Amino acid sequence: MSESNFDCLVIGGGPAGLTAAIYLARFHLRVKVLDAGKSRASLIPCTRNHSGFPDGISGEELIRRMKAQTQKYGVSIENGRVTRLDPADGGFEAHWGGGRLTARAVLIATGVSNRRPPMDEALHDEALARGLIRYCPICDGYEVTDKKVGVIGDDSHGVAEAIFLRGYTKEVTLIAPDTAMSLRQKDYEKLAELGIQAVDGPCQAVAIDGKCIVVDTAEGRHVFDSVYPALGSDTHSDLAEMVGADLNETDCILVDSHQRTSVTGLYAAGDVVIGLDQISHAMGEGGVAATTIRNDLAKRRPLIR
Repeated sequence: MSESNFDCLVIGGGPAGLTAAIYLARFHLRVKVLDAGKSRASLIPCTRNHSGFPDGISGEELIRRMKAQTQKYGVSIENGRVTRLDPADGGFEAHWGGGRLTARAVLIATGVSNRRPPMDEALHDEALARGLIRYCPICDGYEVTDKKVGVIGDDSHGVAEAIFLRGYTKEVTLIAPDTAMSLRQKDYEKLAELGIQAVDGPCQAVAIDGKCIVVDTAEGRHVFDSVYPALGSDTHSDLAEMVGADLNETDCILVDSHQRTSVTGLYAAGDVVIGLDQISHAMGEGGVAATTIRNDLAKRRPLIR
């Protein structure tokens, strides 16, 4: 089955993609959103630093509201993963589970996936829902103020995250995920200076004990109020790479100040672009991208009613 004549295809139904879709629809453009259903935002139990929600809001509820707002303006949102993207007749052709479609412009807002710590999947999901596993200290470091926190990681990223969290609590432990801790001497010195304990791995989160999470390591058993995995993430930029867009050394899509990629007609926004990895930041990029898409399309063909 083939669909055509979309002004813009938005790939990704997270905060960046849905914000862009709302803008594009209100520009009276024909828009379609294809969403693989794996937005990191939907996994957030409760965000309390997103403006306008003083008591917090779950990521799932925020995405539900944004989808409803998007659909209010006639945007078609369908669940499905785009498996191929090709240049076609001044635009693009996308292949997905429902067939093929063409669009004059494409916005990639496919985000990233956090690498999970070594633990049972069901235990991970329960711990995440209860705030015992957390992935974003910028988002929720406030919630672990003066609590006992573990950070799983043994590279510069893990050290940086442990030091960042030291601004919220004096009880921070850095744990190697797989083997003995292997850091630069200056990292050990900095951790010691700040009172951050460094513990050898391997480690595994093994149980939930009341309001705490239990982690086994090579040096014994530890009980934390929350654990932050600092294991990096995987960027979903394969579609951009497929059409020749430039990526950086961590596979994030390179864009200009208006969210244009190096390929004409292809745009990117949100966590798939290097940046702050925050909901508000992704929304801002979505708004910038949508406005740029509208103006670029108007240069090619006047948008009149």
